[in-house]
Amino acid sequence: MSTLEPERGTGTGTLVEPTPQTSHGDGDHERFAHYVQKDKIMASALDGTPVVALCGKVWVPGRDPKKYPVCPMCKEIYESMSGGGDDGKGGDKK
Repeated sequence: MSTLEPERGTGTGTLVEPTPQTSHGDGDHERFAHYVQKDKIMASALDGTPVVALCGKVWVPGRDPKKYPVCPMCKEIYESMSGGGDDGKGGDKK
């Protein structure tokens, strides 16, 4: 039996629709600049493909990262990587 069709012979039926999955996160990922590989940012700028930050956020960059503080999770991961640190070499903020 389908939940979208009433049983035969019962008169009217009730249409049951699934509840959409929504996120109730606090939106912190939207308030930060994230570390992403420079070549991935360039590719995204050319063809609009999403990028993946070190913290796992997936999005299509479009804002100036200099206007936002660095994501603490990205920063922690970047600093723990070999050759990491806050010397400006390696990853890029976006």
